[in-house]
Amino acid sequence: MTKIAVLVSGGGTNLQALIDAAGRSELAGGELDFVLSSNPEAYALTRAAQAGIDTGVLRRRDFADAEQYGAALHEALSARGIGLIVLAGFMTVLPDSFCRKWENQIINVHPSLIPSFCGEGFYGLRVHEAALKKGVKVTGATVHFVSEVVDGGAIILQKAVEVLPDDTPEILQKRVMAEAEHILLPQAVALFCQGRLHVADGRVTIDSKVN
Repeated sequence: MTKIAVLVSGGGTNLQALIDAAGRSELAGGELDFVLSSNPEAYALTRAAQAGIDTGVLRRRDFADAEQYGAALHEALSARGIGLIVLAGFMTVLPDSFCRKWENQIINVHPSLIPSFCGEGFYGLRVHEAALKKGVKVTGATVHFVSEVVDGGAIILQKAVEVLPDDTPEILQKRVMAEAEHILLPQAVALFCQGRLHVADGRVTIDSKVN
């Protein structure tokens, strides 16, 4: 059984998607063991507590630099025997050293079809604002492994979502969440926990059968 830690900073809608998927027995091979927030006021902590999941808080500002923060995060997760880290709206940039220690064990969901509208500065509504400004007809979401390069890790799953003429960034954000993020993230977590993801040369292959 793979122990999963979900790192959060805000409302936790993607966390809720994972909690709901676990309730439907869709995370076979995985267990939601821990939710850690960079923000003590994050509603995601309430969602976790209501689901009976242990929680913790680590604020970046309580540490002198990113390396010390990463070391504390590593210690907290290692102590629980975590096998997979899921970033679900986690707004603190992880130091490179942490990403290397947990190579191919951290996944993130990004609200666009990478490589479009991604990288430094593209998060939250900014992604959807950029998509609408560009006039794209299709956007979507991507689940990928986390590397030292922001949004640069190997892609696991992607799903397209139509952009409609009357969309605002807020409306588009909600549709991308409902039609892509909340579907892809539990799928990717399940694939990881079943040992079906393999990374080679920066690309992910998915076994068709559970090991």
